[in-house]
Amino acid sequence: MMIRFIFILLCSASFAYANDKPLRLDFGVYQSDRATVMYRKLTPILEAIRFPIEQLLQQPVDIHLTIFDDYESGINALAEGEVDFVRFGPASYILAEQKNPHVSLLAMEQRKGLTRFNGFIIARADSGITTLKDVAGKTFAFGDANSTIGRFLAQSELLEAGIDAEDLKHYDFLGRHDLVANAVISGTHEVGALKESTYSKLCDPKKIIIVHAFENVTKPWVARADLPQPVQKAITQSLLSLYKSEVLGELGCSGFIQGNTKAYDIVREGMKNAASFVPEKEETTSD
Repeated sequence: MMIRFIFILLCSASFAYANDKPLRLDFGVYQSDRATVMYRKLTPILEAIRFPIEQLLQQPVDIHLTIFDDYESGINALAEGEVDFVRFGPASYILAEQKNPHVSLLAMEQRKGLTRFNGFIIARADSGITTLKDVAGKTFAFGDANSTIGRFLAQSELLEAGIDAEDLKHYDFLGRHDLVANAVISGTHEVGALKESTYSKLCDPKKIIIVHAFENVTKPWVARADLPQPVQKAITQSLLSLYKSEVLGELGCSGFIQGNTKAYDIVREGMKNAASFVPEKEETTSD
């Protein structure tokens, strides 16, 4: 199932293009937050890149926005070519690449000029949880099962502290970062993993503390495998040219740089580590 918002951005009637037939571009994103929030964040930037894409391609462009209900739907849509380009988390990009090695990295977001930012493992200040060792025996709220921060990197960090799934009292995948924050705030879960921006927005640091911080890589923008190269280049150039804070601010980024697949090796390693978070059961045989 997916929630679909569609908007069509028309070219200026006064501008003459070599090809007057509109090029439809389908852009996809999944819900790491409420769908209405995602729509508000993405609309300004899609509007901002439409015109330079038109100029570079000499063709009017219609951008259609799809907001997928969950991470897996978005990953499959990109891998199967159902959308032209997407904004994903690093783990989702890697998972899509595993399904279809020919997807292309268009650009990377920057935050304050950097391509790294923090994920947090949080708890209530009155919980007595102050280190990762204290998480043993507690209830844990993860985000989506395919989330970079909300699952893979958080589980990798727990394993580094000697904690696996069997050491937790209970854990759930809640799907979105805001739901993880609300779970810890309300007390339905004692500990949770979420991104820095969600913590800053929803959590009172006097009541919800950061137990542990860990590094993540900024979000990639990725194209489907067979999107024509001129279109890919136009999208990349349009993203790299963005500078207006009112456009970029909604996404929490300061700009874009050329994509570098090796920059995501930290996530690939975390995902590899997280694969052993749920211990394999030993097979038993009976005589």
